[in-house]
Amino acid sequence: MSTYSPPAVSTLTDSACWAHLRSAAVGRLAVCVKGQPEILPINYVVDHTTIVFRTAEGTKFSAAVAGGDLALEADGYDPETSEAWSVVIKGSGKHIVRPDDLIDTTELPLLPWHPGPKDRFIRILAREITGRRFHVADSATWRTPVTGSPHAPSE
Repeated sequence: MSTYSPPAVSTLTDSACWAHLRSAAVGRLAVCVKGQPEILPINYVVDHTTIVFRTAEGTKFSAAVAGGDLALEADGYDPETSEAWSVVIKGSGKHIVRPDDLIDTTELPLLPWHPGPKDRFIRILAREITGRRFHVADSATWRTPVTGSPHAPSE
């Protein structure tokens, strides 16, 4: 019988969630399109307590400004501490159109990774933010449920 017990998962404070989001550049935008969930990668920046991303006309833009709920998830791993984190924001999207807001937004360090025009700026207004952090177990402690044999070490 194994005596291994996994380390606890820590809940992050709101300020820790925002700090982690500031440390990452890529997240996954979850939207609903034609009644089906879609998860799309985006690069983003944190602007105070909102998320801003650039996009073109299309699925992301239409879904983000349709007035429905959306979510953003980002995560990371610190090899020095062997800790992983995940943050989820639930909220709504707003197309940035006011000239003053657009000027402020274009000064953010937000450059699209994908070539082509990305002239639409979307702000995610967070209604709820949650996060967690946990220590990543050494792969030598992992066991498959059927055979009990260890998983291959991570590469």
